[in-house]
Amino acid sequence: MYAFLDKFFFVFHSTLIIFILFGWIWRKTRLANLVVILLTAFSWFFLGIWYGFGFCPCTDWHWQVRMKLEHHDMPHSYTKFLVDTLTGLDVSPKLVDSFAVLFLMLALFVSILTNVRDWTEKRRA
Repeated sequence: MYAFLDKFFFVFHSTLIIFILFGWIWRKTRLANLVVILLTAFSWFFLGIWYGFGFCPCTDWHWQVRMKLEHHDMPHSYTKFLVDTLTGLDVSPKLVDSFAVLFLMLALFVSILTNVRDWTEKRRA
């Protein structure tokens, strides 16, 4: 069961990251994208006050599963785990975190712009 959950979290969390970065592209997913980005930022920055900057419940659950599978040397960040896993490198955690915050803020900015534009166009019609 834990092996299945490990694979599930890898696919789910990676897909969630892709949705956060690119969900604003399609009109039908823009509002959901904005909500997911805001929830992610809330988790990282507000829940992060108590659990550590960048806290993500998905990462926490995934790491619990991986601990059951005897993977005890996990990085703090899922993004670092993903980058290292996909590239085979050991990328600096500060570099990965910096780019993660940058890309989250860019996605938030574009998502807000596209949602406001959609709302304005809908209001005019």
